[in-house]
Amino acid sequence: MSKIIGLSGNEAAAYAAKQSKVDVVAAYPITPQTIIVERFSEYVANGEVETEFICVESEHSAMSACIGASLAGARVFTATCSQGLALMHEMLYIASGLRLPIVMDVANRALSAPINIHCDHSDMMGSRDCGWIQVFCENVQEVYDWTIQAFKLSEDLDVLLPTAVNFDGFTITHAMEDVNVLEDSDVEEFLSIRKTKYKLDPDEPMTFGALTLPDYYFEVKRQQEEAMKKAYEKYVNVVKQYEALSGRAYNYLHEFMLEDAEAAIICLGSTAGLVRQVAKKLRNKGRRVGVLKPWLFRPFPSKELLKALENVKSLAVLDRSLSFGAPFGPLCSDVITTLFSEEKTIPVFNVIYGLGGREITPKEVEDIFNLALKAAKTGKVEEKVKFVGVRE
Repeated sequence: MSKIIGLSGNEAAAYAAKQSKVDVVAAYPITPQTIIVERFSEYVANGEVETEFICVESEHSAMSACIGASLAGARVFTATCSQGLALMHEMLYIASGLRLPIVMDVANRALSAPINIHCDHSDMMGSRDCGWIQVFCENVQEVYDWTIQAFKLSEDLDVLLPTAVNFDGFTITHAMEDVNVLEDSDVEEFLSIRKTKYKLDPDEPMTFGALTLPDYYFEVKRQQEEAMKKAYEKYVNVVKQYEALSGRAYNYLHEFMLEDAEAAIICLGSTAGLVRQVAKKLRNKGRRVGVLKPWLFRPFPSKELLKALENVKSLAVLDRSLSFGAPFGPLCSDVITTLFSEEKTIPVFNVIYGLGGREITPKEVEDIFNLALKAAKTGKVEEKVKFVGVRE
């Protein structure tokens, strides 16, 4: 049994954490994430949850507290964005290196300088190699669903890796939508209580995070990579179980009209809805276009991406962040590497858009589709990296 309530993205994140019966929340407020922390602190103040809420003086301390609590066997949740995530950077690697299943919601926001509080993906892409599982949400319903599913995936004893649930600052964090929420008892049955193999316990003392020099460090990192592969395998089981519970189906990727598409756009997050609307309009004009949206970004769904694009003749990859000095943006680099590794040679170009919250328009998306259709016809890309929506 479920019910529909009106929630913003931030409120949906807090509500999902509440239903997940987290033991500890440690967080520091930062726009546009603050409401997540505020709502959860209200649950604590009202006695609606039995959670230890730790007010800290910085995001670095927030993640440090999360690490300690998770080592003690607690189910742990936090949230942040932008400069806050950057301040956590050191601790993100410690959380994944210690194999701690912390769940963190990230309200994606641009990085300074110049200071900017609006959306792009620079914050999480700056930490994309920190060893965390990473998913990107398109709307408020997905924020709710993925926050719950993240605990299931992270806490699997074969995985034991932290997960970052990403959603676009203001576009999703502050947008209110109808959200189909589960009963508390259903979430409790889905997640159960966190089980631990190893934890801080005075009765059975253990050492965590000990010094390792060249004799063991490499093996620890290799095991993290194997855990990421396990996460990839377990992911599908988690989404299938959640579909049976909620009726909402997730996968590695969301495919839209790709079966006979000549040209396609790949993008992350809330932009996908706009791109699909433009694709529908072009389909009505007889143009064979499609859209591919990855839900899972780390581990990267290479196998599923290749299958989804097997009939596509050209591709535009939209990145809402810059990788300064690199040939392409972060998402495009992964896509091109995946295609090249399987010797799939189609024209691909990268579009950098939306930095600092600048909106991309339907006309701009239509122009990108038209460029991709032209590339499908000629087999050539006119501009490998195209900046859209910026004054040159």
